[in-house]
Amino acid sequence: MAIESMRETERFLFHQSLFRFLVGLAGITTLIASQAKQDHDFTLVALILAIFLYILISHFICGALNKTNKLNVIRTLASLDAFLLGGLVVLINLNLFPSLLFILILQFNALINGGAKRLIPDNAAFGLGLIVFSLIQQPQWHLTIDLPTSIAPLIALGLYICTYGLSSFNQNNSLLEKQKETEKQLVQMKLRNYHLSKYLSPTLRVAILSGKDVKLETNRKRLTIFFSDIKGFSELAEEMEADALTSLLNNYLTEMSDIALKYGGTIDKFIGDAIMVFFGDPTSQGTKEDCLAAVSMAIAMKKHMKELQQRWINQGILKPLEIRMGINTGFCTVGNFGTENRLDYTLLGTEVNLASRLESAAEPGEILISHETYSLVKDLIMCLDRGEIPLKGYQLPVRAYSAIDMRKNLGKDQTYFEHLTNGFSIYMDLDRVRNYDKDKIMDSLIDAANRLKSKDI
Repeated sequence: MAIESMRETERFLFHQSLFRFLVGLAGITTLIASQAKQDHDFTLVALILAIFLYILISHFICGALNKTNKLNVIRTLASLDAFLLGGLVVLINLNLFPSLLFILILQFNALINGGAKRLIPDNAAFGLGLIVFSLIQQPQWHLTIDLPTSIAPLIALGLYICTYGLSSFNQNNSLLEKQKETEKQLVQMKLRNYHLSKYLSPTLRVAILSGKDVKLETNRKRLTIFFSDIKGFSELAEEMEADALTSLLNNYLTEMSDIALKYGGTIDKFIGDAIMVFFGDPTSQGTKEDCLAAVSMAIAMKKHMKELQQRWINQGILKPLEIRMGINTGFCTVGNFGTENRLDYTLLGTEVNLASRLESAAEPGEILISHETYSLVKDLIMCLDRGEIPLKGYQLPVRAYSAIDMRKNLGKDQTYFEHLTNGFSIYMDLDRVRNYDKDKIMDSLIDAANRLKSKDI
């Protein structure tokens, strides 16, 4: 903005200096022509010298100005120019055609230096000049067209228009060159941003590009954290060539990342074959919705692994690869960690560690979730109670559940039922019901149903 304002000031100064110079010369020539037959030699010489001195003094004043008050002084001189032009029209006895030409130059100069806003002060100053000089010297009206006195202002108007046209042409060419350079820089910037975006999660990239301040700052939020890795990948890495292993790993990470982004997850990092994703920041749909999205994503990844396994078998990888997944929900510290020069957008906290430990404790192909996560998704996700399991780094066992699938996808094959209301609750896991307990359970359900039917509600 400051550079653009300085350019406008320089442009204003150039046009006003050109106006002052051309009108001054035209005024001298017109004065000489209009008073050629009058005996006012000393007065005419004094006027010519005064015009020359005014042009020179104005030029030196503008050249010596500093940036702070330059524009205000130029505007003041522009008003003074218009005032003196009004006096010049009086001195040539309001000669019709030259006066109209000088007025036309004044309007043109005002419009190109400030538009309609510049017309008011310039014309006011011009009118004031007419009045003041008319009071000093009573003008003798000349309504006839006097060609000798009209040539100079006509030439001045033509030169001014041509110079302005040339200046505008050069300015347009300069702007076109700058536009091309800007477009080239924009393409290069987009290309650099595209390359940099490969190192950021799309969710995080959108947040940064939206104008979010990037600084050392963290917040406490309730998030859902997901970890996964490939069981047996280290052993496979010892058997495969580096190029083939790299291709397999990149393909796997790409496919899993697409699924994570589909469900709105923020990909935190890749650690070899391990993936860390979290839900709830920088955008959140609500704790329950974020948790459901995380478990749904894990189920989708588990199903997609069947397709990848078949693809890898066709490539000659006979050893079946399975992924283990762990999910936990809780309050974490999320934000930018690091230094002012190198930031890492991630999250810390015991809840993050728990998700990682659940992933390590999961069986191949299993999604192990914490009790906090289970309580938020149990009405929509079929889960099996794994009981309390020991985890590395935790003194006490942790209650965990194995997420199976969306309840709506299981249909008649659903083996888990749970319903809770005032005065009634039922929890049944068919896979854990022992054969010799079936009759007892049936009797209990029939007895409860009969009692419910007989009760007068």
